[in-house]
Amino acid sequence: MMDRLLQRFERILDPFEDEPRPQADGVYRTGHLRPLPDDTNAFIWHFANQAKGPLIGLLIVGGLTGGVEALLFTGVGWLVDALGTSTPQTLLADHFWLLAGLLFLTLIGRAALLFVSSVLEEQVISPSFYNRIRWQSYRRLMEQAYTFFQNDFGGRLGQKVQQVGAATGDFVVTILQTFWGFVTFIILTTTILGSIDARMAIVLAIWVAGYVWIVRNLLPKIRKFGRASADARSIVSGRVVDSFTNILSVKLFDSARREDAFVKDGFVYLVDMTRRSTRAITEVRTIVALLNGFMMAGVGVIATLGWRDGAVTAGGVATALGLVLRLNQMSGWMMFNINGLVRNYGTIQDAVATITRIPTLVDAADATPLVAREGQIRFDAVTFHYGKGGGVISNLDIDIKSGEKVGLVGRSGAGKTTLVNLLLRLYDLEGGRITIDGQDISAVTQDSLRAAIGVVTQDTSLLHRSIRDNIAYGRPDADDAAIALAARRASADGFIAGLRDPKGRSGFDAHVGERGIKLSGGQRQRIAIARVLLKDAPILVLDEATSALDSEVEAAIQDNFTRMMEGKTVIAIAHRLSTIAAMDRLLVMDKGAIVEDGSHEQLLAQGGLYASLWRRQSGGFLFSDADDEEKSAAE
Repeated sequence: MMDRLLQRFERILDPFEDEPRPQADGVYRTGHLRPLPDDTNAFIWHFANQAKGPLIGLLIVGGLTGGVEALLFTGVGWLVDALGTSTPQTLLADHFWLLAGLLFLTLIGRAALLFVSSVLEEQVISPSFYNRIRWQSYRRLMEQAYTFFQNDFGGRLGQKVQQVGAATGDFVVTILQTFWGFVTFIILTTTILGSIDARMAIVLAIWVAGYVWIVRNLLPKIRKFGRASADARSIVSGRVVDSFTNILSVKLFDSARREDAFVKDGFVYLVDMTRRSTRAITEVRTIVALLNGFMMAGVGVIATLGWRDGAVTAGGVATALGLVLRLNQMSGWMMFNINGLVRNYGTIQDAVATITRIPTLVDAADATPLVAREGQIRFDAVTFHYGKGGGVISNLDIDIKSGEKVGLVGRSGAGKTTLVNLLLRLYDLEGGRITIDGQDISAVTQDSLRAAIGVVTQDTSLLHRSIRDNIAYGRPDADDAAIALAARRASADGFIAGLRDPKGRSGFDAHVGERGIKLSGGQRQRIAIARVLLKDAPILVLDEATSALDSEVEAAIQDNFTRMMEGKTVIAIAHRLSTIAAMDRLLVMDKGAIVEDGSHEQLLAQGGLYASLWRRQSGGFLFSDADDEEKSAAE
């Protein structure tokens, strides 16, 4: 019964709500999510505003909790006075309502407030509100351009998404529940002590002023180091994840333990920032202890003197001492919470700087889905320099007919992969335009553009999910029969049948590890080929698609590759020229320009760069100019 009741509260907030809703035409457009505020206070308010009802409830409960705390200690004073004015036989009759009220407040009122507070925090806010912040932050990062992720650690970005949800949620909850309850307790305590003896209220007012001074002048130092510590934790996380992700390279090449030194450098920075923060914390705690000592001693002396002079009752002394002792406990605990507030604020500041960046590559406001029926591709005066102002690609024109199979040839750095990345709109052009079936790719949605292009790259990384999920990633509605057929056509069914992961999952259910590390390079490549076969897009891009395969496996899937390319427009990049010599047409690139265009036979007959590259091959691979010069010198 309790579970059903709590589940109703858990549905108050949707943990995955975001803005805006899908467009009226049902088309999702990258970059059309509402930007998150880049000011820390505005960022916090943006999310707090999405949960107004529960947070207002938490504010009310926090205030009532502080009031009940003060009332209970005041009730103890009343009870002491009642004991002094009644006999055991007449106590109940003389003070029935006082005793009943205190009993109700202790047994029912306080417990009810704690229940409501717990429900609001644990059922409504903690699971849903915290996760909504993480979800919206994650979606904003996913809208960033490809270059954004090239310039940062994946682990660092992931940690920021996790941290900002917890830090923002904790900050808001602490302010509304803990901090507000503390303020309420102070206000009521000052009022009650002032009614007993005005001098007690003056002592408390001095204590409050000192407390505010500490918060205003000493805590900013903690906040400064808290933000630095948050950034240091992100750096350490990024470096550690980078080391673990590239563990094979570390094992093979880092015999001098340079990686340990690199990670240790991050830890050294983290320890230094943490020590600076903890020094400031110790300074604050010491001053608070002295301030609290003054407050307790002052109120205690005034209460005792008042009792001696007959101005304060024994119950008044009990109330005063009980309140200031409780205030002493709460102030130390509250300073800890304020320190947590400052740290959380620093963490939010650190995360906001990354999460709220406006995406640099977005769909146009009126972008429409690409309709790729023929697969005709045109590069029209395309210019792109990675923002460097020179080099790479300048004023490039290419026409690729529908269904044409085109091979891109050239030395490393000639611009082949850049050309493919521009077609996929992983970067925006600096000049010119690219069209598919006459549609400018900058005017269509990125999702529809990439849905129309199947890509197999040389550096294949898989998701740490099952073989089935990885193959079906480009076509999630595919059934098991279609997935199995794609695996068979990619000659992957043989090794898939023998796979088994540490959790006992086997075959298509086996998980492949981070980036597919549990598979060999050739096995990962075959999974990638199966994924593209299943996707069955009208345009096919092969960037060293068979580079990780041995000759026997390559020959086994070559026929399937040929069938896969039927009726599709194909752009293929390969350093092993024998794999693309049979293409309809070869484009030879050098320094970002097309220097030769023709079939394999035509280019050999021209005796130009392609013919030179062909002659330099040994075992079907291209050598650099330096390799060729060394070979000539040896001869």
